[in-house]
Amino acid sequence: MSGQSFRLASGGLVDRNRSLTFSFDGKPYQGHAGDTLASALLANGVRLVGRSFKYHRPRGILSAGPEEPNALVELRSGARREPNTRATITELFDGLDAASQNRWPSLAFDLLSLNGLVSPALVAGFYYKTFMWPAAFWEKLYEPLIRRAAGLGRAAGAEDPDHYEKAFAFCDVLVIGGGAAGLSAALAAGRSGARVILCDEDFRLGGRLLAEKREIDGRPAAEWLAATLAELESLPEVRIMPRTTVFGLYDHGIYGAVERVGDHLPEPAAHQPRQRGWRIYARHAILAAGALERPITFPGNDVPGVMLAGAARAYVNRYGVLPGRETVLFTAGDDGWATARDIAAAGGKVAAIVDARADADPARKALADKLGARLFAGGVVEGTRGGRQLGGVTIRDASGATTALACDLLAVSNGWNPTLHLTSHQNGKPAWDEGLQCFVPGALPAGLSVAGSAVGRFTLAQALEDGARLGREAVAGAGLTPAAAEPVPATDPETIALKPVWRVMGAKGKAFVDYQNDVTDKDVELAAREGFRPVEHLKRYTTLGMATDQGKTSNLAGLAIMAEQTGRTIPQTGTTTFRPPYTPVAIGALAGHHRGKDFKPVRLAPTHEWSKGQGAVFVEAGQWLRAQYYPKPGESDWLVTVNREVKAVRASVGICDVSTLGKIDIQGADAAEFLERVYINGWKALPVGKARYGLMLREDGFVMDDGTTSRLGEHHFLMTTTTANAGKVMQHLEFCHQVLWPELDVRMVSVSEQWAQVAVAGPQARETLRGVVDPAHDISHEAFPYLTARAVTVGGGIPARLFRISFSGELAYELAVPADYGDAMMRALMRAGEPFGITPYGTEALGVMRIEKGHVAGNELNGQTTARDLGLGKMMSTKKDFVGRLMAGRQALVERGRPSFVGFKPVDPAQRLRAGAHFIGIGKAAVMENDEGYMTSVAHSPHLNHWIGLGLIRNGASRIGERVRAYDPVRNGDIVVEICSPVFVDPEGNHLHG
Repeated sequence: MSGQSFRLASGGLVDRNRSLTFSFDGKPYQGHAGDTLASALLANGVRLVGRSFKYHRPRGILSAGPEEPNALVELRSGARREPNTRATITELFDGLDAASQNRWPSLAFDLLSLNGLVSPALVAGFYYKTFMWPAAFWEKLYEPLIRRAAGLGRAAGAEDPDHYEKAFAFCDVLVIGGGAAGLSAALAAGRSGARVILCDEDFRLGGRLLAEKREIDGRPAAEWLAATLAELESLPEVRIMPRTTVFGLYDHGIYGAVERVGDHLPEPAAHQPRQRGWRIYARHAILAAGALERPITFPGNDVPGVMLAGAARAYVNRYGVLPGRETVLFTAGDDGWATARDIAAAGGKVAAIVDARADADPARKALADKLGARLFAGGVVEGTRGGRQLGGVTIRDASGATTALACDLLAVSNGWNPTLHLTSHQNGKPAWDEGLQCFVPGALPAGLSVAGSAVGRFTLAQALEDGARLGREAVAGAGLTPAAAEPVPATDPETIALKPVWRVMGAKGKAFVDYQNDVTDKDVELAAREGFRPVEHLKRYTTLGMATDQGKTSNLAGLAIMAEQTGRTIPQTGTTTFRPPYTPVAIGALAGHHRGKDFKPVRLAPTHEWSKGQGAVFVEAGQWLRAQYYPKPGESDWLVTVNREVKAVRASVGICDVSTLGKIDIQGADAAEFLERVYINGWKALPVGKARYGLMLREDGFVMDDGTTSRLGEHHFLMTTTTANAGKVMQHLEFCHQVLWPELDVRMVSVSEQWAQVAVAGPQARETLRGVVDPAHDISHEAFPYLTARAVTVGGGIPARLFRISFSGELAYELAVPADYGDAMMRALMRAGEPFGITPYGTEALGVMRIEKGHVAGNELNGQTTARDLGLGKMMSTKKDFVGRLMAGRQALVERGRPSFVGFKPVDPAQRLRAGAHFIGIGKAAVMENDEGYMTSVAHSPHLNHWIGLGLIRNGASRIGERVRAYDPVRNGDIVVEICSPVFVDPEGNHLHG
């Protein structure tokens, strides 16, 4: 096992008493608790960690945070394998198994690095220009080759064994970022008694305080940090959430966040999720997410060993790791000098400091002398040496002379970009600050403030001041009284002077703007020459900023080069659109438990166990599992079973569980008026104790759903819907009430699961019910005619509801009891109907009987039909308004020639009809121009002993008796059918009223 040869003898915040074993590409290493995978690899001298996307160039660790473009690895193995994980934010744990990706056969020897030899042909947009002919080769040859050469990590390929959660939180003040500004804001708000949530993506709070050697009130910043965290933890209304990234800002003060609950463990703890997706509702939020350091574009800037200067400080001060034994600093501002100072203090050698600013500041010269470093004022790094590891740099001084120096670390500093992404998630545009040379937040979303580096106030003193002030202001904005202001802590002096270098000119070699997607400065120049100058075109043509880091280290440099090429300023060039999520979010965290069967949990009818005991075959219907048919021994297939069930119902009596139909209880003084507005037909005159068929439209005039609604009291109605549309109808009713007509006195609630409901159909239905309904209730035809709906009791006093409605066209009732009695009701009905040969039937037989009677159902209510299309136009009241009335009268929806609802039967009764077949005139070609409609539903009618169908055909109602082709090229069907009435059985309705 390799030793930690680059681990400092002391210092850092890792727990040196806890050693952790991990592996990278199969080789074992050791780190400490508190390490990231990146810091542990650096401690063990591992510099090469990946290969680039297109050219497969060697890549090392560039940063120490979420902006990392290079160090993307696969974590774990098997079903838990996770690709494209940033090593810089991966918390080390014992047994961690990591592997490099995008290389073959190995990381050190990657044959696909030969792509670099043909790099002149692989410029921006090469695939748009190259793989155009022959077209057939794209899918079979070109795309597989490109994906193989340019892919990133591998998905697990197996079901994720972990689970994920969704959670909700509410607060007065949400603080995003746990650095100096965020902690100061949370403290000010928490001291005021506000409900505060403090989120930070790191596993340790402190932000840049963890990476710097700073003083607050004359003490090490670590002491202030410890005291502040202790006080926050003592405040009862403050919730601290480490390992939590706030990734998106949405309307009405809603923030999306993901908490990595178990990512730092080999497996999540028992009964704990891997990740938890949060929806946080905040009265006010303070963005204190800090800033991201910028690299410099120069030839060879991607060699392993080239690192952001702030990241180098983080590895030294936080992790106790020396990223290189001999360092060259390339900086455009004062901030980089802190890296040289801290590396030297840790025992590293600083060979040279290359400061691109030409002025020879005496203080900087004195510090360079103190560090024993050569100072190149006004110089630049114009190249690097080394392949898999940095070996040296070439420096061009102010006079143009070049010097070659050996080094294994090149620390680069080009200033910082505020982490302002959340401020732009509601289409806000960042504003360019010429003095700071960066974009800062522009107009802010309502309820959001920005503090510290995230708003371009980069000093520690400014961060502490902003946090305290905005924390109190947020409390006041939430309607609370802020606590008295505390003095802002004093800090040691610092300077942030900067003159950025967007790219080094006049040198040869590839200079990378976007490390992950291998976009060079020459690619940006090419995009400008070829007219892809708008930033959104630049992004898509070159893929600049389209990788997993979303251009966090590359976008501004790309904009600067495009501005240079077009003679515009950076703000004139513009920025791309910021969209959530801020960093990649696992789909599992967004889905929570909604996966597999939990995505749409299967709901079981109250009689499910009874049906299972009867050998039922089940089918998913909407969210329900319903009995499809009940086979008996000796029955050869489903059709034999269904024919038996249909015949039994029409000859005697059958029962079917219809509990899954949506049931919505509607009450209130304006309940009848509400139904008038959502249904196309009238409801105010419906007597108490009666049911009526109703049809509702969408606002565009097309049919949404149908069903019966019963009036149980003067201001009390029970609406039924189709099984599949129950949720959609409930949503529609709530919208109508809350948005369209909030003045109506009406209340509604879904009661679908509160009632078990069974259809009892057939000539002996009434006699069967008499064995269950208590004798006090007269259910004779005279006392209980068709469309009666009334409360009854069953089984000696159990409350129930009885509806005389029929979907089968037979004498039929629906009996509803509280759901807990559903199983007992089914068994009681079977006993009562035993003398009549009662038969349970499923959804298949139900469908056959509704087709025989010409009733429309889901196949016809497909969102593309109107009431007139379905032959229900006369139901549309002309005496009232209702949802969809005006739009249903559009010319295209009322013109002659629209397909209308009719029946179909084969001219040759031996031939089978199939749903989906299209109708074409006899003798006409099977082309779109001759298409007249299509078959919506088919069934084998045991009553007629042949197949029958329902469908929509142009001018159908006026073409009864005409013959057309039912053309089905998918299943090689082409038969002649006759247009007929959709009612095939008992057209007079004698059975219904028996």
